[in-house]
Amino acid sequence: MIDTVRWLDSKGNILSSVSEKAIELIPGKLRIIDQTLLPGRLEYIETDELDVIFNSIKRLSVRGAPAIGCAAALGLAAVMGKKKLKNRDDFISELTKSAKFLESSRPTAVNLSWALKRCITRIEISEEFSPEALKILLTIEALSILEEDISMCRAIGEEGVKLIKDGYGLLTHCNAGALATGDFGTALSPIYTAKERGMELTVYSDETRPLLQGARLTAWELQRAGIKVFTICDNMAGQVMREGRVNIVIVGADRIAANGDTANKIGTYGLAIIANYHKIPFYVAAPYSTIDISTNSGEKIPIEQRNEEEITVFNGKRISPDNIQVYNPAFDVTPSELISGIITEKGILYPPFKKSIRDFIDKKTSFFTKNA
Repeated sequence: MIDTVRWLDSKGNILSSVSEKAIELIPGKLRIIDQTLLPGRLEYIETDELDVIFNSIKRLSVRGAPAIGCAAALGLAAVMGKKKLKNRDDFISELTKSAKFLESSRPTAVNLSWALKRCITRIEISEEFSPEALKILLTIEALSILEEDISMCRAIGEEGVKLIKDGYGLLTHCNAGALATGDFGTALSPIYTAKERGMELTVYSDETRPLLQGARLTAWELQRAGIKVFTICDNMAGQVMREGRVNIVIVGADRIAANGDTANKIGTYGLAIIANYHKIPFYVAAPYSTIDISTNSGEKIPIEQRNEEEITVFNGKRISPDNIQVYNPAFDVTPSELISGIITEKGILYPPFKKSIRDFIDKKTSFFTKNA
């Protein structure tokens, strides 16, 4: 990494060493990189306004399931921090209303609702009555979500690097790196960890139409980290695999169902089919917060539909006929049978996923209950 800024946990241990923080809480405000401007400009949004935070999530100024969850939690703390409320009941009422509004911004990424519910629960189970004390508790909980995400990103890297060998070619889709999380990312974390260990890798980054997160964001952060990266069009992946350039595919996730079906950026499903045909292992990298055991299968995962202009307009110029009909799902679902394994912060989960996911979540639930 270059030009690093390090984050420390409460014991002084290094948690993060990425160049720029995609998400953080500065005094009284949420601070995020406006990712819609990358790679041309690196600018930040600093706000404590609920509408601005909602729109920042909705318009993808902050994106990536873990990052959305962290930003929502920190944003909620910033919003509540400036409110003048009389008592505990008023505080919880305003908190719940604000959280519900933020939750409606992106329906597919389960980390969003998970983080907001965690914040609300922390306040509801507390014995504090003063709004000022509740503000402090909320801020602590939001920061703990960020700190936990940073730790999990590093742990995912440690687990995922076990699948990588020196000289490997890796293919990834969309952006699941430092810009999409609190730190090294999910899908990119094993790549960063491999670089730290002196491995030479080549990464093929799908451009990821229609919003080009792979070309704009993944390529940007990997290049800044000194990692060899090629941007390819989405429809080139099959040829790149056929030429023997790819040893492994690692992607992120926005929601993983109880059976292992995985929602990720549109185009992931097709990529998994191509990898399966070429007998290339296809891995999903995600923390426990991305697993939704209340959703039995991918058929139940809500798929966000986005504005038609994301497809019909490119770089400010219309590229489709006027009045053309557009279908623009932001995500697709990869069936579990196409997934080789799920890289988590506590190991790699393998099929049968119903059992491995249930065992994994049971252990996480037991840990948090014991340490509550």
